[in-house]
Amino acid sequence: MFNQRFWLRMVAIALSLWCWWSIPSLAQLPLLPKIELETFKLDRNLNNTVISACVRLDGRCLFELSDQKSNLAARIRYTEDRLADIKQMYLQQNSDDSTLEVVHRGDRNLQSIYVILNQQELPVLTFTERDANIHGVTLEHHAQLIADKIKLGFQRTLSERQPTWLRQQAKLAIGILVLMLLGNWLLIKQLKGLNRERVRLTTSQKEASHSIDRDLEHRKKFNLQEVQQRLLQLAQVTLWLGGSLLILSLFPQTRLWQLWIVTLIRIPLRVAIVIAVGYILIRLSYAAIARINAAINNNTFANNYVFQPDTTRRLQVRVNTFSRLFRGIVTCFWVGIAIFVSLSILGLNIAPFLAGAGVLGLAFSFASQNIIKDTINGLLIILEDQYAVGDVISVDNASGMVENLSLRITQLRDGEGRLITIPNSTIAQVANHSNGWSRSDLKIPFTHQTNVDRAIEIIERIATEMYQDCDCREKIIEPPQILGVEDFGAEGFVVRLWFKTEPLKQWEVSREFRRRVKNAFEENNIPAPLPQQRIWLDGQ
Repeated sequence: MFNQRFWLRMVAIALSLWCWWSIPSLAQLPLLPKIELETFKLDRNLNNTVISACVRLDGRCLFELSDQKSNLAARIRYTEDRLADIKQMYLQQNSDDSTLEVVHRGDRNLQSIYVILNQQELPVLTFTERDANIHGVTLEHHAQLIADKIKLGFQRTLSERQPTWLRQQAKLAIGILVLMLLGNWLLIKQLKGLNRERVRLTTSQKEASHSIDRDLEHRKKFNLQEVQQRLLQLAQVTLWLGGSLLILSLFPQTRLWQLWIVTLIRIPLRVAIVIAVGYILIRLSYAAIARINAAINNNTFANNYVFQPDTTRRLQVRVNTFSRLFRGIVTCFWVGIAIFVSLSILGLNIAPFLAGAGVLGLAFSFASQNIIKDTINGLLIILEDQYAVGDVISVDNASGMVENLSLRITQLRDGEGRLITIPNSTIAQVANHSNGWSRSDLKIPFTHQTNVDRAIEIIERIATEMYQDCDCREKIIEPPQILGVEDFGAEGFVVRLWFKTEPLKQWEVSREFRRRVKNAFEENNIPAPLPQQRIWLDGQ
């Protein structure tokens, strides 16, 4: 979870920025420029659509023009060029407010706006009745509003180039830079502390026992720490980018740079934010999966398993299997959403993509019935707990440890190290050698010359010693069962016994028991049974 110090520092940064923004002298700071996304639209059928965009002076939005998409860009470019020329003339002549006037002339169908500078009348732009109807006002009223905004813009242009105003803006820029450095220092400090916690968590995970509760807790903490790290890095980028743009917006000479930067990075930045948010949601989903598995493990049903030694490992392999499956599902889910949102940001209409995906999915379902069968059978295998990752199973002629289990395939690693891939739809009957507990079924042969009671006594003594041995006791669940003489053959007779062991421990117990039996045979001079053949001779 997010530690307390992290939240306290983030709250302190937020309060500092809020206090800084609330200072009355900063009320004149410009907002980020408003940029329409119509420039980035890929649909060419919208040329006749009426849209709006800003006419700017010194990077500030003076007023909005509305027109058809095919005409708006040229109209705005012409108006901004006229305003820029008039601004240069106004600043070069060091005019005051009394030497500049903005008027409009015309009739009810057409209005033109002029700037009167030192008795020189300079045209700016022309409005028609359609422009006024878009805003729901009369043409004269609309022209008067635009004229007032243009005059106010020129007055502000002149005031923003006064030394007093520039010194005040320079102080604000220094204050913003100091806050940026302070915030960056706090974020770096948090990142270093988070890296130390991750190293400590990784070290404790390697050194600690691999119990299911501890593994789930480590997974949850690791994913939450990953989310914290990405959020801190995202905050760091936002701090520097936003602070730099804000400093550029303070001065009229650099405000256009801010506009160009925002225009260039607007779309890539949105896509990058979508990718970052998608990654964070994936990590949060991983942490939630670990948390849910831990809750399942700690409830009453899971506790019944925990208190039974022969099913503890079974619960662990099931949790691992479910975790891997659900992590894959949520990853595909969030990646798909991120892709569609990114396409929408780029201006593409995702409705045809969704419709096409539905049609392709329907066609795919008919053409890939085996894959659907694999998926359904794989889901039933997991839900019914037929086997899980880490189990040793036998399917038809293949056997080995389950290394990978998905909705479509099961992959086994056999004793020779070969990776065997089996489609789930072909699995009709499976033998699980490690579900709950295992059994070591041993058949020890003796010669006919060996006393039966003596042989059973030796077998029983060795089995009891193994059960009482500290090393073997952890693998053997119950006392061994001596079943007695199982069979007679040409070489001798066979004594059979069972060991009930922990899952996957039956082979270790069998090998150790055979080793001890061989040593006992040598100590008691019991010969190993050899192939024998008796020939009867008829004296006739």
